[in-house]
Amino acid sequence: MQRTDTDGEEEPLLLLADEEHADQHQTFAPNPFAHLPVYTTIHRVRHEVIASIDDPYSLEQLRAPRINVAIVRPLVDRLWDHEDISIIYCLLVNKLQFLREQAFQSHQTINNTRAHLCELVALKVLRRFDEENPGREGLLLLAKILVAGFEPFQNAPEEVVRENSHVIHWTIQNAGGYERKSTALEVAIISESKMFLCMPACQKVMEAVYVGKVVYTPSSFIDILPDHYKHKPITLYRPNKAVLLNQYRLMVPRTRNLMDIGQFILLLILYILTMKNRNDEDFTTYELVFSVYALGWVLDEFASILEHGWQCYTQNLWAFLDAMFAVIYIVYMILRIHNLATGDARSGAPALDILSAGAPVLIPRLAFNLLSENMLFVSLRAMMADFTVLTLLAVWCFAGFLLSMLWLSDGSHTPVTISKWMLWVWFGLDGTGIQRSVEFHWLIGPILMVTFAFLGNTLFLTILVSMLSSTFAKIASNADAEIQFRRAVLTFESVKSDAIFAYQPPFNLLALCIMLPLKFMLSPRWFHKINVAAVRIINAPLLVTISLYERRHLWGSPKSKVRSLLAFWDFSRFSVHGDTQAVFAFDPPQSVMDEIYKAKNTSGQVDSQDLGLSGKSAKKPPLTRTKTRKDSFGTVAGLTEHLSDFLHEYGGGGDIHNRLEALEEATKRMEALLIKLGQDLGDDDSESDPDISRAVKGYTNAGGEDS
Repeated sequence: MQRTDTDGEEEPLLLLADEEHADQHQTFAPNPFAHLPVYTTIHRVRHEVIASIDDPYSLEQLRAPRINVAIVRPLVDRLWDHEDISIIYCLLVNKLQFLREQAFQSHQTINNTRAHLCELVALKVLRRFDEENPGREGLLLLAKILVAGFEPFQNAPEEVVRENSHVIHWTIQNAGGYERKSTALEVAIISESKMFLCMPACQKVMEAVYVGKVVYTPSSFIDILPDHYKHKPITLYRPNKAVLLNQYRLMVPRTRNLMDIGQFILLLILYILTMKNRNDEDFTTYELVFSVYALGWVLDEFASILEHGWQCYTQNLWAFLDAMFAVIYIVYMILRIHNLATGDARSGAPALDILSAGAPVLIPRLAFNLLSENMLFVSLRAMMADFTVLTLLAVWCFAGFLLSMLWLSDGSHTPVTISKWMLWVWFGLDGTGIQRSVEFHWLIGPILMVTFAFLGNTLFLTILVSMLSSTFAKIASNADAEIQFRRAVLTFESVKSDAIFAYQPPFNLLALCIMLPLKFMLSPRWFHKINVAAVRIINAPLLVTISLYERRHLWGSPKSKVRSLLAFWDFSRFSVHGDTQAVFAFDPPQSVMDEIYKAKNTSGQVDSQDLGLSGKSAKKPPLTRTKTRKDSFGTVAGLTEHLSDFLHEYGGGGDIHNRLEALEEATKRMEALLIKLGQDLGDDDSESDPDISRAVKGYTNAGGEDS
């Protein structure tokens, strides 16, 4: 038997013994996408892309109308299949591979062009899926395309699987056939496909996943507390049919984001209280509470890294701040535990001193949370990465100056003192190093220090400012795509499968100490029941609040009498132009939609008096064909035939009809003349079109050969 999306939510906690025995072996529903030939599609896409383009182009050139019609659109038509939802995943996997190959071929940009082409084709294919499937069912289909799990070797030949067994069988956890899966959204984030992620169809799915309209069970790298007894398929969430205490709503990205902000604010408050009441000799109550809570917070961050891997984790805007504070806290805890174990009061002060260094990390992190879409914070992450790389390279290169002056001083100055003088010269703070450079050597010392000043204070800082300015300008020029990319990263990372995330700090420490041993002692079914009961008891007030709110606001609901009465006191509604916004607040009724469709059908009707038509021919029904995006571009071939059929259908217009036929005949005679000239010059390659061949024969019979 197969579970539905609401069976797991409405199922009672305890079942009868016979029901439990019957359900011991049924833990996972079969994968509905296991039949898709992902391995074959990946290599088919690679072959098509390589065959389609062999010249380097920029992204702007690929999006130009000429290349779009010649290369992109035919490739979309060949690859699009309404029954194969893995095509987006295969395209993005190929983009990632082309980018990896480009990293080893810096002198050529053809692989970079092919990577852009894969992303562009994926964008157009997803847009076609969106246009062909409107409504909620279309939203569900788009969600399956983006968040359904696939693996590159799915349905590959047995010899291929055998040769790559060391790559495929890396997982250490059993997830009922859903292990080793990755999604198109995850591959898009890793490959930084920002153009794809900011398209409306993708953002529609991201918004639905973020607020919890679309629910699914994500694939994970490693789970600290795995509870894979039930695997929720990709479905549309219906809050009115779910139980009141639905523990799965704790994994909704919007809820997770609010919970993370609340947890961090509590961590910051405990940190300030601990440092304000610090005591090097005694372990205060504030420090005890902070240490336990911070340990649970660090455990939550460590579980996030294991969930999707380090590469996805570092794409988050404030990931480097969390990692820095985790390192500071671990060093503090090691020194503090040594202090308590040995009773040495001298080791307590360094521990708290190191913990005080976390303030420059925690305070800005709150601003990153609250203003995550501000361009300053969006660009600051990339600028910090460039600054760190350039600084490390500069320190590496300038280490030779330090060694030279250290050897010249012959032990008269320590390395710390020389490094301090060099640092002051580097940033232009003090010239003590230049003044005392003669103490190293009367000639070589000043030469080394002045050379270092030129290279460090002038060249390095100039390069640094130029690099940071270029990075900021590049991000600011594509601000919308950068912001949408960060939203996608936040949404993807907030959907968790590890059961440890259902326990908020510091309860996750208790779950690790109690629930993890039970995992090895109980059956998967009973462990799942105990885990669900514990999560619901601990988070009962929060789950009730979430359930009541979503039943009223998730999919929208009719206004109650109380809300109608309170709406009068909503002062934000009093605006001169408020009606221009309120007219779009709700969908129009069916009667209005009928009038819109009626006007749309009659808009293509041609006035009979303008065409000189009368009588019965003027009463013909109007044309009702509507063009979509796919056939919005037409070719010149067949245009005359369509115009002739149109005029013949409505009658009349004989003079125009005769002129069109004469024009077509004249065009064929001109083509025949050109082909005949080509044959006379030795190019006998024109027998492909039967109409033109007949025109050539007619032209020859008419005496065109003598002319």
